[in-house]
Amino acid sequence: MALEFKTLQPSEYYKKYFEQKIRPDGRGLWDVRPTAINIGTLHNADSSALVRLGNTTVVCGIKLEMAAPKSDEPKKGYLVSNIELSPLCAPHFRPGPPSEQAQVSSQLLYRIMQNSKCIDLNDLCIQDGKLVWVIYCDILCLNYDGTVIDPSLIAITAALKNLMLPEVTLDMETNTPKVNFNKKKALRILTNPVATTYAIFEENIILADPTYEEEIGRASCRERV
Repeated sequence: MALEFKTLQPSEYYKKYFEQKIRPDGRGLWDVRPTAINIGTLHNADSSALVRLGNTTVVCGIKLEMAAPKSDEPKKGYLVSNIELSPLCAPHFRPGPPSEQAQVSSQLLYRIMQNSKCIDLNDLCIQDGKLVWVIYCDILCLNYDGTVIDPSLIAITAALKNLMLPEVTLDMETNTPKVNFNKKKALRILTNPVATTYAIFEENIILADPTYEEEIGRASCRERV
């Protein structure tokens, strides 16, 4: 009977819970789901972290590359982040080009990382004006049950904390970089950004860390960093 009520009248179903300051999964309106973190889950990546937030699971893999810096920022390296939401993580995502949600989520994550100044891009300089590190942070959602930004931010920060930069010297005659993997240094982490997503139900009920079912039944969704 409860399942039929939820299917036929989802708004009324949730409203009856929310009016009692509780949610169908037993959480209070402002409670977030349990979080678990595993470091070093991808052995082929330079660093990685897997994060579970309730049933939402993401994994961040980091790969290092070298590139020339921008001419107007000769000492700054690059931090590139991307979130992939494939049909494997939830059936409502479709194969093909990145969905609008994936693009918006990737752009939001990039802005958070830039504005929080989690790392100093000058620390990625190898040779002033000639060579810098590029940090590619690819986040794959393995299971989607709402709130992808929050675990993605935890995963990328955890992976960056575990990242080691090998020593690189530049041969001035051949202009060829030489990498010494036996000598590495940790990347400096300056801040620890954390995000919490909120869903607004019927304009006056605020839910922290919404599930997918709560997301599709809400009026709007906001992230607070």
